[in-house]
Amino acid sequence: MWNSLPRKGVSMRVSSFLWLIASLPIAGTGLAEVTFTRDVQPILARRCQTCHRAGEAAPMTFATYQETRPWAQAIREAVLTGKMPPWFANPAYGTFSNDRSLPKEEAAVLAEWAATGAKEGDPKIAAGPPPFVEGWNIGQPDVIYEMPVDFQVPATGVVPYMFFVVPTGFKEDRWVEKIEVRPGNRSVVHHAVVQVRAPGTQYLMEARPGIPLADVPAKPKTGEDKGVGEFGFPLGKGVEVAAVYVPGSVGDLGKPGQARRVKAGSDLIFEIHYTPNGKPAADRSRVAITFSQRPPEQRVLNALVLNERLRIPAGASNHEVRAKVELHRDVSVVSLFPHMHLRGRSFRFLARYPDGKSEVLLDVPRYDFNWQLTYDLKDPKWLPKGTVLECIAHYDNSANNPFNPDPSKEVRWGNQTWEEMLIGFVDFAIPADADPGEIEAASK
Repeated sequence: MWNSLPRKGVSMRVSSFLWLIASLPIAGTGLAEVTFTRDVQPILARRCQTCHRAGEAAPMTFATYQETRPWAQAIREAVLTGKMPPWFANPAYGTFSNDRSLPKEEAAVLAEWAATGAKEGDPKIAAGPPPFVEGWNIGQPDVIYEMPVDFQVPATGVVPYMFFVVPTGFKEDRWVEKIEVRPGNRSVVHHAVVQVRAPGTQYLMEARPGIPLADVPAKPKTGEDKGVGEFGFPLGKGVEVAAVYVPGSVGDLGKPGQARRVKAGSDLIFEIHYTPNGKPAADRSRVAITFSQRPPEQRVLNALVLNERLRIPAGASNHEVRAKVELHRDVSVVSLFPHMHLRGRSFRFLARYPDGKSEVLLDVPRYDFNWQLTYDLKDPKWLPKGTVLECIAHYDNSANNPFNPDPSKEVRWGNQTWEEMLIGFVDFAIPADADPGEIEAASK
């Protein structure tokens, strides 16, 4: 989120930081005068208004000059420090189709506009709002499912992860081309995961339609952390993550010739992390689906590479944790999504090939728990059989981490934000008629 202007009584450190920002040099824009209507508004429409508009994730809108002008200095600070737009991939590795980073030339325009009085310009040339999709980013869906009941979120306290079962009612197998989760109440939904449970699968069988189920915290796995890792859900065994919502996400828009398979009689399971905000609130989140019009050439499936044996020592400022799995059939990587909690510092996906060579698929040197992004590869990355896919994460459990709940304690695996996770979400693409279980079969 964009930082607001400083409040009265801010500390000397914050005041000094803002003075430093104000004194930063601005790259030349080549413009005689930078104005909102001619120069700034088109950039905001391309780069910012996906979130900064009514009804979306950001707390303020940037649609008009009147709405944007009070935030001019905050915008300048955000673009000069690289805080906004949120994009954390190291440009040295990989090319991504959803890259939202701001080109230097456009950052210079926004910064100079704020530094030179944030002028409006000619209101007659102000552009109208861009044609954003209202309601669903995937377009008009074929079907919408929602949680069967409103969930009441208390004003304070800790809410366990909650599960809500929604039967699909599918009479036959269906191919899902696009899918998007939208929270019913963004103010209390930190993130939401929609899982698909095939009929007969022994997973969360105590979860019944219409009855919210609270998660029971699992005991951390014992034993030495050797960084071996495993798949969170056995591939092809009946449970799969189909969609994730985090602030700023736009859903899975799909790619031509690819789709996710959902078996007849499957259930959707909403797994939601609620964060009380000081006021009682209600939520009824939804998921929208668009079906493929023809059988796809490739099946997309989600895999979770994780390490539940992680142990982060008290006070450690840069503790490394790894999770690696060997792939036992050829696959293509479509997207990557790193996940940690408040102590997360950096995350890297690495492919080690059978010939001994290795390649960084994604490097996130500055992980931000508040902006957990999916990185969609511009071109799918083919990984041959025998490739080891490795996730390398670093954690800051020291007092220097301002978000650290308690630097005096060792941290283990757990769902809540004061605990930790290492999960590398990966979307694989395989031939539509292939058995997903082959990806990990030889490792069992």
